[in-house]
Order: sequence, then structure tokens, then C-alpha cells
Amino acid sequence: MPTPAALPIRWFALLALPLGLPGHLVADEHIASAVFAGGCFWCVEEAFDPVDGVIATTSGFSGGHVENPSYNQVVAGGTGHAEVVKVEYDPEVVDYRSLLHVFWRNIDPFAVNRQFCDAGEPYRSAIFPMNDAERELAEAGREALAERFGREIATEINDFEAFYPAEEYHQGYYRKNPVRYNFYKSACRREERLKEVWGDEAGGLAGDLATAR
Repeated sequence: MPTPAALPIRWFALLALPLGLPGHLVADEHIASAVFAGGCFWCVEEAFDPVDGVIATTSGFSGGHVENPSYNQVVAGGTGHAEVVKVEYDPEVVDYRSLLHVFWRNIDPFAVNRQFCDAGEPYRSAIFPMNDAERELAEAGREALAERFGREIATEINDFEAFYPAEEYHQGYYRKNPVRYNFYKSACRREERLKEVWGDEAGGLAGDLATAR
């Protein structure tokens, strides 16, 4: 559950927003999907949307035991779910290894049950591989980071079971509500912390995806 200090930052950005219907996912047999938990799903959408080959991102929930949870249920705790983003992508343009590269460089991999100013189980970082090959890539990446930094990586790797889209007002929030979003992101010091951990690699879009593949 978010700390009292963190709640006003996120909830300020939600003031006066209308409720809506669940977001729709892209449906195409030639499109692959990946699910990542990196704290605030607004920010994770923003991280993946610019990646060449990414077709759509959808904010939602995964990793828990409650079917079709609401945002309020998840952030209150007890559902087991994390805020996640489902990334729909063209594997002929961008592969899973490259998506992992972007994911890692947009999180704090050392934070336990939190990301930046958002604390609690719903804000843990996690990767949800959908097959053995993806799990091997995720685990290899986590091991490489543990060796690189010389410390334990807190990010979970859990088999994908289900994805539940969040309410429509969460979808593409950073584009639809830039003032509220930028206030929240700045107050959370997300970019500053990413720079502390990753330096020039923060964000994972500095022309190094070719190396990641």
C-alpha cells in the first residue's frame, strides 16, 4: 500500500478524471505480447511507447489472485496484483530481449516492493515471461545485472497467468493529462533515480537497442 506521503502525489494527478470502460487490447496473430511491472503503469507506458516495433501499450494488473480488480482494489493491497503494462509488439521489428533491455533501464532494480515514491506490493517490479525462452532471457538478464552491480536484484520473475486492463482513464494517461502526469513524475524523482542507477543508459533508448539484441 502506498505510504501516506506518496498518496497525495498520485491522487492529485487523478483528481476530477471521469470513470471509463476497460481499455482494449490489440488483437492480431502477428503481434506478440509482453507484460512488465515497473511501478506506476503510466510511466511504464511512456517508456515503451517510443520503441520501434511497439504497437500498443495497455495499463493493467497481473500477478494476483483477484479476477478483474479495480485500480482502487489493487492499490489498497490484498489482491496480490502489481500495476503492469502489457506491451503489444511486432517481433519482426523488436524482439523480447530488446524489450527487457528497455524495461531494466526504466526501473530501480534494487527496490523491494516499491518503485520511486510508490510503496507497497502493487508497485513491485516484475517480469512475466510467457514461455521458457522468455524466462531464460529474463533470468539471464537478472543474473547479469546482479554481477554488474554486485548486489541482489529485487525484480521478480513470475510466469504469466492473466492480465486485467485498468480503467480507461489510466490508458495513455501521460498523453491525456500531461500537466498532472509531469507533476507526479517530477515529485517522485523517477528520472533522477534512474540516472543514479543507470547513468547515460537510463531509459534504454540511447541508440543501444541494436547491442541488446
